[in-house]
Amino acid sequence: MNAPSPDYRLLRSSFDDLPGWGEDDPRSLLAAMAACLDHIEGVKQYRTGSLGLTAADLVPLLQAAAGVTGSADAARVFFEDNTVPFRIERSDGRSGFVTAFYEPEVEVDDHPDSEWQFPFYRRPDDLLDIDDTSRPAGMDPSYMFAGRAGGSILAYADRREIDQGHLAGRDLEIAWARSKVDVFFAHVQGAARLRYRDGAVKRITYAAKAGHPFSPVGKLLIDRGEIAPDRISMQSIRHWLADHPDQVDEILWHNRSYIFFREADVSDPALGPIAAAKVPLVPGRALAVDRKIHTFGYPFFIHSQTLTHLDRGKPFARLMLALDTGTAIVGPARGDIFTGSGFGAGELAGTVRNDADFYILVPNQAADRVSAGRAG
Repeated sequence: MNAPSPDYRLLRSSFDDLPGWGEDDPRSLLAAMAACLDHIEGVKQYRTGSLGLTAADLVPLLQAAAGVTGSADAARVFFEDNTVPFRIERSDGRSGFVTAFYEPEVEVDDHPDSEWQFPFYRRPDDLLDIDDTSRPAGMDPSYMFAGRAGGSILAYADRREIDQGHLAGRDLEIAWARSKVDVFFAHVQGAARLRYRDGAVKRITYAAKAGHPFSPVGKLLIDRGEIAPDRISMQSIRHWLADHPDQVDEILWHNRSYIFFREADVSDPALGPIAAAKVPLVPGRALAVDRKIHTFGYPFFIHSQTLTHLDRGKPFARLMLALDTGTAIVGPARGDIFTGSGFGAGELAGTVRNDADFYILVPNQAADRVSAGRAG
């Protein structure tokens, strides 16, 4: 495996070092681990992050997990017997940091009118995937999508241009919402459940993006002095936008990033959408991580002394599975907790901005390599 970056190190630990480990119940991860194994063995292996832990390193753990039954104690013993926890320590001495995300539920109609005006779009056919071999010189290396004009690759239309009609008349609309703000926050979350007027519920999930970097509107409102830093949340942003309808476009267009969706089944209402790891997200147990560093499917134990509203006043202390990623999730000890679907999950997610300790659970056969920091 690769040596950790100078920006962080991995400190070999024991399960006794994990605050709250003895009270956690990780059994709900087992089905997700089986789904990860099916994807690795039946579809393709997950891309290896810069840390160097591979899907091949993970497979024996996933296979062994299939035989775990019984109590929460039995599930914890399984992880204690088969993995070694490593604390992720940043070189600057700062703690890790967690936020949260959820799957919004948005009321929609399948035809536009004066009430239902704001569309969710499918991926347009003139949006190109690009990489380091095809990206034009001078284009920001973060761009993974672009457009084409006159034989040249160039940046695709941004949020403002699309809102002003760039995609109109191309039959790309999946459904129409009442609120531009609802559509925007579905873009931020990368998925949504759509509740139609006849009661039908469908799901949309991320298909592609226009390519432009994500620019948080919360930071813009803080910088302008509109919302105090200690009050910033999804809820406070929504309230500010509701109180300033004449400025909604200006604020939302600050985030040039634009998300396109695809339709997906709601096969199990108790689970979240299928995200980057290609398996359903488990509410309260799925973690979005920096894909450039970490490999999907690995267990992480997250402890936050100050994050208490997710567990009825107790400090957050849960084993989680790396199943997703996001443009704002950058760094070795940075995570986004999936809280579930619907309004209640959004209320939980919207105020999560907490320091946290990160431990990655490494399968036994790879643990000595991690300790030594040697290439595999």
